[in-house]
Amino acid sequence: MSTRTSARSLERRTRNYLNNNVPQIQEHGGHFEIEDVDHESGAVTVAIGGACSGCGIAPMTMKAIKRRIADEISSVTVRRAGGPRAAVMPDKTEEMERMEEYEDYSPPF
Repeated sequence: MSTRTSARSLERRTRNYLNNNVPQIQEHGGHFEIEDVDHESGAVTVAIGGACSGCGIAPMTMKAIKRRIADEISSVTVRRAGGPRAAVMPDKTEEMERMEEYEDYSPPF
């Protein structure tokens, strides 16, 4: 199997997981986009946007996705996308990730 085929398979499996297991993103007016797939490292860069861009809990949603997708697709590591497509400013995300009240956050998906 070529690297290109493997990357497409990894992207397809990740997209299917997100569509089937995190419908709340779309139901709340948000969307996700797979920006990059690195077959060698198994890293998939996912950006969430739309209504998620203004949602203060978006960083915790991404954290939950990262944690839960590993149970389903062992070869994938989700990375939060940066830049203008990022759901929230990276400094706010890092701040929230350190807050104790979000330590055990478990969204309803």
